[in-house]
Amino acid sequence: MTFNRATAYIAPESNTRLKVRAEVRPRDQTGAGPPRGGDVDVPLQVVEPVRLYRQIAGQIATLIDSGEFTAGSRLPPERELAVLLGVSRTSVREALISLEIAGRVEVRVGTGIFVQPRAGHRTGAALTPGPGVAGVTGSRDEGPGPFELLAARRLIEGEIAALAARHIRKTEIAALRDTIERMRNHGDDFEQRDAADRDFHVAIADATGNGSFALVVHALWEQRRGELWTKIEQHFHTPALREKTLSDHAAIVAALAARDSAAARTAMHRHLARVEREFQKKWDAIVPATGTRSAARRTAGARKGKPDSQRVS
Repeated sequence: MTFNRATAYIAPESNTRLKVRAEVRPRDQTGAGPPRGGDVDVPLQVVEPVRLYRQIAGQIATLIDSGEFTAGSRLPPERELAVLLGVSRTSVREALISLEIAGRVEVRVGTGIFVQPRAGHRTGAALTPGPGVAGVTGSRDEGPGPFELLAARRLIEGEIAALAARHIRKTEIAALRDTIERMRNHGDDFEQRDAADRDFHVAIADATGNGSFALVVHALWEQRRGELWTKIEQHFHTPALREKTLSDHAAIVAALAARDSAAARTAMHRHLARVEREFQKKWDAIVPATGTRSAARRTAGARKGKPDSQRVS
């Protein structure tokens, strides 16, 4: 079989095979004869780059399936898992929440994270077996993890706020204040409050005068629609955090109204860092720093020798 470089392509047909458009020569003893075009089934698999938190979740799921962590047992502390795997605690946290979504573990407030019996697994959940990493599906990727997303937003939206401070108009300041009032008036209505929150951040990007920034902010916001972020909000959003968010938004608007780029950048950084910090505090309250240790130590070998470039801090 020979491939014509000008026309060859690979198109997904299923999870396990690809259809290849190629020139195929007859299989005779000499290999002679004119080529003929056609589709040839080749036993190739789609190669998917797997996000770090999904790799961690897959490794923990494999340990559960192998009996290292038995049903009903408590998982090791997040801090210990992070050290043994050579990754950040935020990546471990996202992995544990994705395992909770899949029904592999149960988060018990003030007690820890416990392995669920197999009957508790969700069919078609985010961590069904798939190519690449055991326990992680190869067919669905909901995007970056929530803490990774917050870090990106802090960097990007901080600079957007600094730029907006130089260009924002009085009518746009008034519109931002209106979004704060909408959030305050709809404190118990998630949909309305969330829409006003989104409008606040997108409006700041609009105020730069560069429509591309608004598209970027809107795209980052839409990444919050996945199951992982939804579960994060169920665990971590509290009335106290909502009040702090209103105060943060007011501080951002004050900096913008003063046309102070440095203050606007700092206020946005402080706002998004506070969300991440509050998430961390609530998670620490939910999951105490205690747990089973012996099985976790046996996972350390899986990360030994991994290049520093692949480690997350």
